[in-house]
Amino acid sequence: MDFTNDQVERYSRHIILPEVGGEGQQKIMEGKVLVLGAGGLGSPVALYLAAAGVGTLGIVDNDEVDVTNLQRQILHFTEDVGRAKTDSAKEKLKNLNPEIKINAHNMRITSDNINDLIKDYDIVVDGTDNFPTRFLVNDACYFAKKKLVHGAILRFDGQVMTILPDEGPCYRCIYREPPPEGLVPSCSQAGVIGTVAGIVGTIQANEVIKILIGKGTPLSGRLLVIDALETNFRKIKTKKDPRCPICSDNPTITELMEYEDYC
Repeated sequence: MDFTNDQVERYSRHIILPEVGGEGQQKIMEGKVLVLGAGGLGSPVALYLAAAGVGTLGIVDNDEVDVTNLQRQILHFTEDVGRAKTDSAKEKLKNLNPEIKINAHNMRITSDNINDLIKDYDIVVDGTDNFPTRFLVNDACYFAKKKLVHGAILRFDGQVMTILPDEGPCYRCIYREPPPEGLVPSCSQAGVIGTVAGIVGTIQANEVIKILIGKGTPLSGRLLVIDALETNFRKIKTKKDPRCPICSDNPTITELMEYEDYC
């Protein structure tokens, strides 16, 4: 491992950790991670992964920065209002760590483009904000055998789970299909405390780093549920559903399907 002097200094607090060391930091620097969404969850995920030295970061979003985002989407500043989130994100991440590669994908995720988006990455992080996209991402990652770190937030609540293809349950093992339109409110309808985005996004980034260095126990087969109002964290054991429509022995879903995006 040939680190430059600047790299040794920048990542010194990682390198002195027995669980990471030079070998682990090298794995981080060789990692390729795609972050879906540059909003409440994607912001802390991308910031911590960039700071850690993940070699290639992809950022996907098709939205522009709005003043209502600033309460929780810490990648974006007041002067960024009206800019594409991917442009704003890339600028901040390059300023934080100039040596990493940032791929900005200013587009909406669809069944037509998701395979091309994920194919060059090792790990996908789901920071999206609606059920149709979450199911599409789960299905695409399962078919492509990509590791997926899921996160979701609403009000004071959050959840995180890691999906390792063929090693544990997928998203559909727990949630069979998107809920009916109008049943679950969006953040714009129900609100979300800004800090819970930071809590969940940071845990997602931690899951990515553990996977990259091959240390610790990922949240596979466990759903971490967070109640930030009461400061409660609990893990719910999950298992593969033998009737799962996509990852069971007799799947009923064999190709990507796209639900109408109602969020």
